[in-house]
Amino acid sequence: MGVKIINVVPNDDYTLLLKFTNDEVRIYDMKDSLFGVFEILKDINKFREVFIDEHGNIAWDRDKNIDSNIHWNNRIDICKDAIFLESKLATSKLG
Repeated sequence: MGVKIINVVPNDDYTLLLKFTNDEVRIYDMKDSLFGVFEILKDINKFREVFIDEHGNIAWDRDKNIDSNIHWNNRIDICKDAIFLESKLATSKLG
Protein backbone atom coordinates (compact mmCIF):
# COMPACT_ATOMS: atom_id res chain seq x y z
CA MET A 1 0.00 0.00 0.00
CA GLY A 2 2.94 2.33 0.59
CA VAL A 3 1.82 4.47 3.54
CA LYS A 4 3.06 3.68 7.02
CA ILE A 5 1.74 4.51 10.45
CA ILE A 6 4.06 6.93 12.24
CA ASN A 7 2.00 7.71 15.36
CA VAL A 8 -0.87 6.11 17.24
CA VAL A 9 -2.92 7.51 20.12
CA PRO A 10 -5.51 5.34 21.89
CA ASN A 11 -8.74 7.06 22.95
CA ASP A 12 -11.03 6.09 25.82
CA ASP A 13 -13.87 5.36 23.36
CA TYR A 14 -11.85 2.44 21.88
CA THR A 15 -10.76 4.34 18.81
CA LEU A 16 -7.21 4.86 17.61
CA LEU A 17 -6.03 8.17 16.21
CA LEU A 18 -3.36 7.43 13.60
CA LYS A 19 -0.94 9.55 11.63
CA PHE A 20 0.42 8.15 8.36
CA THR A 21 3.49 9.01 6.28
CA ASN A 22 1.26 10.73 3.71
CA ASP A 23 0.33 13.23 6.49
CA GLU A 24 -3.23 11.90 6.76
CA VAL A 25 -4.67 11.62 10.25
CA ARG A 26 -7.24 8.86 10.46
CA ILE A 27 -9.47 7.34 13.12
CA TYR A 28 -9.92 3.59 13.51
CA ASP A 29 -12.90 2.42 15.58
CA MET A 30 -12.36 -0.86 17.43
CA LYS A 31 -15.57 -0.95 19.50
CA ASP A 32 -17.14 -3.67 17.33
CA SER A 33 -13.93 -5.72 17.22
CA LEU A 34 -13.45 -6.37 20.94
CA PHE A 35 -14.16 -10.10 20.85
CA GLY A 36 -12.13 -13.22 20.14
CA VAL A 37 -8.42 -12.49 20.13
CA PHE A 38 -9.10 -8.77 20.78
CA GLU A 39 -11.37 -9.35 23.81
CA ILE A 40 -8.42 -8.65 26.13
CA LEU A 41 -8.54 -5.04 24.88
CA LYS A 42 -11.88 -4.44 26.64
CA ASP A 43 -9.61 -3.57 29.55
CA ILE A 44 -8.99 0.10 28.72
CA ASN A 45 -5.56 -0.02 30.37
CA LYS A 46 -4.52 -2.85 28.06
CA PHE A 47 -6.03 -0.99 25.06
CA ARG A 48 -3.85 2.02 25.94
CA GLU A 49 -0.70 -0.14 25.59
CA VAL A 50 -0.96 -0.03 21.78
CA PHE A 51 2.26 0.43 19.81
CA ILE A 52 3.61 0.25 16.27
CA ASP A 53 5.53 -3.00 15.85
CA GLU A 54 8.67 -3.65 13.80
CA HIS A 55 6.52 -4.40 10.72
CA GLY A 56 4.58 -1.13 11.01
CA ASN A 57 1.41 -2.81 12.25
CA ILE A 58 -0.64 -1.74 15.25
CA ALA A 59 0.00 -4.21 18.07
CA TRP A 60 -0.46 -5.12 21.71
CA ASP A 61 1.43 -7.64 23.82
CA ARG A 62 -0.91 -9.82 25.87
CA ASP A 63 1.69 -9.89 28.65
CA LYS A 64 4.20 -7.05 28.51
CA ASN A 65 6.66 -9.13 30.57
CA ILE A 66 7.00 -11.71 27.78
CA ASP A 67 9.21 -11.03 24.75
CA SER A 68 6.88 -11.34 21.76
CA ASN A 69 9.86 -11.70 19.42
CA ILE A 70 10.57 -15.04 21.10
CA HIS A 71 6.99 -16.00 21.99
CA TRP A 72 5.12 -14.75 18.92
CA ASN A 73 1.72 -15.89 20.22
CA ASN A 74 1.97 -13.22 22.94
CA ARG A 75 1.33 -10.48 20.35
CA ILE A 76 -1.95 -9.47 18.74
CA ASP A 77 -1.88 -7.06 15.84
CA ILE A 78 -3.77 -5.43 12.99
CA CYS A 79 -2.20 -5.03 9.56
CA LYS A 80 -1.27 -1.45 8.66
CA ASP A 81 -2.96 -1.77 5.26
CA ALA A 82 -6.23 -2.98 6.81
CA ILE A 83 -6.08 -0.12 9.33
CA PHE A 84 -5.63 2.43 6.53
CA LEU A 85 -8.43 1.00 4.39
CA GLU A 86 -10.91 0.60 7.26
CA SER A 87 -10.20 3.90 9.03
CA LYS A 88 -11.80 7.27 8.35
CA LEU A 89 -10.23 10.67 7.90
CA ALA A 90 -10.11 12.47 11.24
CA THR A 91 -10.78 16.11 11.92
CA SER A 92 -8.19 16.18 14.74
CA LYS A 93 -4.54 16.96 14.20
CA LEU A 94 -1.83 14.65 15.47
CA GLY A 95 1.86 15.48 15.80
